[in-house]
Amino acid sequence: MSNTDIPVEPENLIIAAIDAAEDIRDPLDGLAEETATDPGAPFAPDAVERLAVLKTEDRAAFEALRARLKKAGCRVTALDESIAEENGDMGGRGPTQADILIELAQEAELFHAPDGTGFADLNINGHRETWPIRAKGFRRWLARRFYQETGGAPSSEALQSALNVIEAKAHFDAPERIVYIRVGGLDGKLYLDLGDENWRAVEIDTTGWRVIDNPPVRFRRAAGMKPLPIPVKGGSVETLRSFLNVQSDADFVLVVAWALAVLRNRGPYPVIVLSGEQGSAKSTFSAILRSLLDPNTAPLRALPREDRDLFIAASNGHVLAFDNVSGLPAWISDTLCRLATGGGFAVRQLYTDQDEVLFDAARPVILNGIEDIVTRPDLADRAVFLTLEPIPEERRRPEAELWAAFEAERPRILGVLLDAVVQGLGRLPETRLDQLPRMADFALWATACETALLPAGTFGSAYCGNRDEAVEGVIDADPIAAAVRAVMATRAEWTGTASDLLGALSEVAGERVAKSKTWPDSPRALAGRLRRAAAFLRKIGIEISFGREGRARTRTIHIAATPSHATPENAGARPSASSTPSASAPESNSANGFAVPPPQTVTNDADGRTDGSGLGGAATVRANLLKTNAETAADGADANRPLQSAPAKAGTPGWRARL
Repeated sequence: MSNTDIPVEPENLIIAAIDAAEDIRDPLDGLAEETATDPGAPFAPDAVERLAVLKTEDRAAFEALRARLKKAGCRVTALDESIAEENGDMGGRGPTQADILIELAQEAELFHAPDGTGFADLNINGHRETWPIRAKGFRRWLARRFYQETGGAPSSEALQSALNVIEAKAHFDAPERIVYIRVGGLDGKLYLDLGDENWRAVEIDTTGWRVIDNPPVRFRRAAGMKPLPIPVKGGSVETLRSFLNVQSDADFVLVVAWALAVLRNRGPYPVIVLSGEQGSAKSTFSAILRSLLDPNTAPLRALPREDRDLFIAASNGHVLAFDNVSGLPAWISDTLCRLATGGGFAVRQLYTDQDEVLFDAARPVILNGIEDIVTRPDLADRAVFLTLEPIPEERRRPEAELWAAFEAERPRILGVLLDAVVQGLGRLPETRLDQLPRMADFALWATACETALLPAGTFGSAYCGNRDEAVEGVIDADPIAAAVRAVMATRAEWTGTASDLLGALSEVAGERVAKSKTWPDSPRALAGRLRRAAAFLRKIGIEISFGREGRARTRTIHIAATPSHATPENAGARPSASSTPSASAPESNSANGFAVPPPQTVTNDADGRTDGSGLGGAATVRANLLKTNAETAADGADANRPLQSAPAKAGTPGWRARL
């Protein structure tokens, strides 16, 4: 009997059918490898049918396989059309990578800044992060979400197309919000970005300060930003002094006032200028101040070579610190003036003919150098000058030891500064000064904050003394101002043309100075230099006015030395009353490290000036803090006060100029 004659049991037929079915190969197995040698393999009917099913049932696996087919040389656009036809979708292929990216971006909350830059709020691990749409942070998040959804990577063309659409939606369809860097403000409260991975911030108001998780203001993280420590209460501001090479109480008061200004969300911010010979720890001084308020991986930088570089630095940091400055060109001196008081920058956007990149804000600046680097009066009027003395050998500390001690104290130092900011927010609305100096908002803010750390009036005394020293230093550094002072040393007034004055000044200055590059080469240039130096010359009692005389309306310059040029910033001797009662103790915080000095009356020193330190046991306090004459107050652009005419003194020529 042959095998064909043997009857087959039904169960054997089922087993045989199963075995035959197992031999049928899945069309997608090895399809990518086969496509490398046969680009038409994915278009086989069974492969297209299987791909259509896979796209419907497992989109992530389909996208991963599609990416491998594309890499193997398959025309995926035509393949998408074939799959769409197989699914009965005659309208075309399915969503592109750009479509998927745009859909994924709907998870983010879009908005735009006042300058039109698009931003996105992202929810990452339970906290909110804010990134510019064109920044790497947002691109990485979007690429990661695409991989989570599809298992593949988006093409650069698809990512760029999606970003264009997302940015347009942020600009036209989303609200406008202000984006800050490190310090922001909203509804009378200040917010300090801690810069940590959870994007927390310190909220400061009149009731105190606290660390919060999701601040209502938006902060931007720039490259190089480092986190601040969590501030701790109970510190002393005197601890900061042990890390800074300051020689006098007045200098330290100005450093604290500058630090308190940095913690505010608006300017003006005075430029702090450090000078001293090598070995006076200027760089360490600058690095510690920046690490305390706005730490960065590159805390100190070289002076920029053009406006664009300074604009980029100001856009990516709250505090700017420039190290080892040997001189300030005229253009950067003017730019630093705008940066201190708030001003706009406009540079052409790269790869465009008409578009501009705009920046309008103020930034705190630190400059340090061996020489007196600030010589222009307009910048000097916006600066605080500190001269550092060399550190003796026996007082030097290893840098590692210094920074380790500073890191241990940094949370408490930051906490005590925040305590002062709290008081400043409460006292600022009712804080008034007799006369507003240049940088008036800074003076008001420091005065409002000072009683949390210092005796009342300490800042005003220190600031006035520093401004007096700045006047003398700038006049000595300016050959024209120094020559004008020399000419007026032997006369009460001088009147003539700019050409006559240029000759007179050249004779006083000497041939070597008159032939230098810094000397004006024309009467017109001399007039410009006089206008620039007029404010500081006025403070030493020399008035300069410009006018026209005669029928020919000849331009003339009139210089007059006032009989008494003592101002509250440069006060003359004042005799004390014979029976002046002792002053009451000024308000201060006993826990801040500054002891309240014993009450003292105003005394006169040997050269007829009241002492301006206001600190320590032997220091005295000025009678009128931050008080200047009417012309000085009116000259300050920040004061915004009309010029008040004073009664003319007999025999004194009036100020008939318009400077």
